Amino acid sequence: MTEKKLQEERLDALVEAFKEDSDGYQNIETPRDSAGKKRLLRSLMNIRMPKALPASVLKMQDDYFTERNRENGIVAVNDIPTVREQGSSHHPEADHISIWQGDITRLAADAIVNAANSQMLGCFVPMHTCIDNCIHTYAGVELREECFRKMEQLKKQYGSDYEQPTAVPMLTDAYNLPAKKVIHIVGPIVQYHLTPELEQELADCYSRTLDLCLENGLKTVAFCCISTGVFRFPNKKASEIAVKTVTRWLEDHPGAMERVIFNVFKNEDKAYYEENLNDKAYYEGNFNVDKFQKKY
Repeated sequence: MTEKKLQEERLDALVEAFKEDSDGYQNIETPRDSAGKKRLLRSLMNIRMPKALPASVLKMQDDYFTERNRENGIVAVNDIPTVREQGSSHHPEADHISIWQGDITRLAADAIVNAANSQMLGCFVPMHTCIDNCIHTYAGVELREECFRKMEQLKKQYGSDYEQPTAVPMLTDAYNLPAKKVIHIVGPIVQYHLTPELEQELADCYSRTLDLCLENGLKTVAFCCISTGVFRFPNKKASEIAVKTVTRWLEDHPGAMERVIFNVFKNEDKAYYEENLNDKAYYEGNFNVDKFQKKY
């Protein structure tokens, strides 16, 4: 049997297993086409509460995502050029920073950063396009279970209404993702207008994530654009804070990180990061590290 045929059989079996496991969707009609089956499987995974899954189904899920990774192509950190290799040599950390516009679930970094919500259980909206949904989907159901266990432990310590505070990272395994670990962090939410406190919280997201990498021996990390989606942090300002905070942290911790990747989805974000990292006058004239550190 070819691997393609075997993958099709895995998909069929997983759809039926997750339907049977679901609360109220056992009789939902299964699409005949492969794309429809994939959408249904992802939707059933998205709405599934954290609970045990039979070992045979879990293995089938893991095999399915292993083959999906192979089909989609795993991206190694060394496959992504640094800022210097892209032609910008003036940035003080040009050998340790990259901009990459790609699917973070393909990236084989030591850690990838997930923009989480305060419940820390992933996105439950079927087929939602947020990074939280994508990471939880392609890691597999084990990720939500681990997040649930960690949150239950924290609730025992801090009370049943505990929610993860803004800018406090949580480290988990990555399961079926090519990355080794996932760092989940809750970014600041802009309700009405941007404030210095919100800017500081976003800076803390980056610095504390890097602190966690240092504590756990993680040498490569990919940041998503924290808080710039439904949390409404202005994209341009977010990129400025991210670049300045990471630059200062790397300068304060020489040799601690081999690579920090700014993973962007939108062309808009890519342009902002390129502007901040490639503007020679910005770094030679306008970027006063000591002044910036006092603010962030």
